[in-house]
Formats: sequence, structure tokens, C-alpha cells
Amino acid sequence: MPRETGRKLIAQNKKARHDYSILDTYEVGLALTGTEVKSLRAGRASLVDGFASIDDGEVWLQHVHIPEYMQGTWTNHAPRRKRKVLMHRAEIDKLLGKIKDGGLTLVPLDLYFKDGKVKATLALAKGKKSYDKRQDLAERDSRREMQKAFGRYVKGRR
Repeated sequence: MPRETGRKLIAQNKKARHDYSILDTYEVGLALTGTEVKSLRAGRASLVDGFASIDDGEVWLQHVHIPEYMQGTWTNHAPRRKRKVLMHRAEIDKLLGKIKDGGLTLVPLDLYFKDGKVKATLALAKGKKSYDKRQDLAERDSRREMQKAFGRYVKGRR
């Protein structure tokens, strides 16, 4: 059987990009059980309420929902358990310093398979205020209107 290659997206946290300003991203591995991986292969996961915390020098992913595997037995996992994040010690120490300094948090952006292994993208993020969100929406709408106007101009319509 050939080895799996490439990247296959499992789940995305689109709301995180709306609620947070992304300062930096990290590709990390996850320590999972067999039934969790099988459930992820079926494409079932939710990152909506997820966040990461640093406890005793280890990074833990919390409140990420990976539903139970349907064909699993008594060995099935708890859907919202804490999952250990695999990162280098130097990266963890840098993150710990940044998180303690300001009001920053670690938020999962997406979950995917990379060459057969489950990976996640963690973002170092700062929460947006409601007026920041409105300003971002206004900028996005104005960019969209400019693109439409430019497209009409190129096509010869006004």
C-alpha cells in the first residue's frame, strides 16, 4: 500500500480569523489515540471553541471536538478531552514568554493530514474589539467593490 502524501484539510476555524488578529502561526503535531485518528479520517472535527494552553512546560489543545469513532468499542476516546501538542522546547519557551507579556492566546486555525500524520496550525493571536471587526468588514467590502468596478472597466462596461 503506497504511503499517503500531500495535505488533506480536515477542519478549519474560520471564526478565529474574524475574532482574532493573527500575529504568528506554528505548525504542530498532535498526540492522538487510534480512534481519534480514524474519526478524523472520516473528516469529522470541530475547532470552534478550541484553544491551547501551556501547563508545566507542555502545550495542550483544549475544547476541540473530535466525535467518537462509530465502529469503536470500549476503547473509544472522550470527544472533548485535552490533547497534547507536539512542539520543540525552544518554541514553547518563546510562546510562554509572549503569552505572559500581553493579552495573547493560542488558537487552532486548522487541522489537517500532512503525509499521513495529523497536524494543526496554532496561531498566536490577539482578540479584536467589535469596532475592529466592523472596520475589517468595511475594508473587505470596499475591496470587493473596487474589484467589481475594475472588472467592469476592463470589460468596457461602466
